[in-house]
Amino acid sequence: MAEKRQESGFTVTDRRLFTEDGELRNEVRESAEPAKAATPPASAPTSSQTATRESVPAASPVAPFPAASEAIAGQDMPATPTAAEQQAQADAYRASSKELDSRVELSGRSAKEFEMTFDRFLASLYMTAMLQLGLMHEQGGQPRVDIIGARQTIDTLALLAEKTRGNLTPTEETFLQNSLYEVRMAYVEVTNALSRPPQPGTATGTGGR
Repeated sequence: MAEKRQESGFTVTDRRLFTEDGELRNEVRESAEPAKAATPPASAPTSSQTATRESVPAASPVAPFPAASEAIAGQDMPATPTAAEQQAQADAYRASSKELDSRVELSGRSAKEFEMTFDRFLASLYMTAMLQLGLMHEQGGQPRVDIIGARQTIDTLALLAEKTRGNLTPTEETFLQNSLYEVRMAYVEVTNALSRPPQPGTATGTGGR
């Protein structure tokens, strides 16, 4: 939803390439070079759908939003925000965050509990991958397997490792490499288990003597 409004002497312009529903914005679509109609993006499987799968998908998952990829590769992209616009937005963001922190402190909580650090970001990706592999589950819930989602989360960790190489502290680097190693190992174990046919006579949840 494109929106322009005047606040504190600067203009707020919605420059996002996608809508909240993940669709390519009309402004970007119209500015991109004409191309043949793209096929509708394949819907990403939900956790409940993948939980019932008996084997690992034979083919790689279809990349989401193919039309978006074509638009990003095009030459007619929205102009990058100017330094003044970026600074104005950063100042407005900090002001809003400071106000929110004040409300959190008044509620008796520490605002530092909600600060995002690199370690917390890595931990969130690690937990997400484990949840998608069905090795963890929310309290009171049931494990659900989302193999494609897990693969994408693991690839995200691998991408971070590649893009941040040489820019991390020793502690951050160790945490990242250990997390990536563990989720990759868990992924292989889960996919092997799913592709393995059930063994005859295997106990199914009943205790033996």
